[in-house]
Amino acid sequence: MKRVYNVCVNGLKLNGTRQLLAYADDVNILGGSIHTLKENAQALLAATRETGLEISVDKTKYMVTSRDKNAGRIHSVRINNSTFERVEEFKYLRTTLTHQNSIPEEIKSRLRSGIACYYSVQNLLSSRLLSQNLKIKIYRTIILPVVLYGCETWSLILREERKVRVFEIMALRRIFGPRRDEVTGEWRRLQNEELNDLYSSPNIVRVIKSRRMRWAGHVARIGEERGCIGSWY
Repeated sequence: MKRVYNVCVNGLKLNGTRQLLAYADDVNILGGSIHTLKENAQALLAATRETGLEISVDKTKYMVTSRDKNAGRIHSVRINNSTFERVEEFKYLRTTLTHQNSIPEEIKSRLRSGIACYYSVQNLLSSRLLSQNLKIKIYRTIILPVVLYGCETWSLILREERKVRVFEIMALRRIFGPRRDEVTGEWRRLQNEELNDLYSSPNIVRVIKSRRMRWAGHVARIGEERGCIGSWY
């Protein structure tokens, strides 16, 4: 049976979509004010009660996103005798959201996850039993997706570009290893330009910018007529 619930349309409207984002049991309510947020939360609570579901107060948080650090500090969210904790950041669908919409914090988080993934397979990347082509496939199919998760929404500045490039260079050095100098016979570390030539694929910064442009095209084609309809089954 399908139950459609109504959420106040006075909330935040993003490119024609309403103020409720839901994926499985992860629900994110948006609102242009604390008052609107409370109204929408109450509507959601009423809908969940009709279906016999409950909202976990301990797991439910709220965050005020604003350039003003003091915005919303005098307010609290209290619904049905339950007070919800205010946080400065939280993860939603594995993406770190901050109260100042800080993309650098999300990039740091993705790089930490990517480094952990890199160290878990570094023995494969340096193994003499595997070809370089296979090592590149491991990098592109196992490590790179961890770092680039959600990169379509990143706004890169030069400092962030350098950070992701440093990460990629680290992985490529492990893949291609050192090279013996033809003159001295000594082993030396490959320079960045040499690694780029050996990799022969778009670097990580170009991949991010390409994905951003592709996502922007998807958003532009959505149109304002597509609203978000919340349903319970």
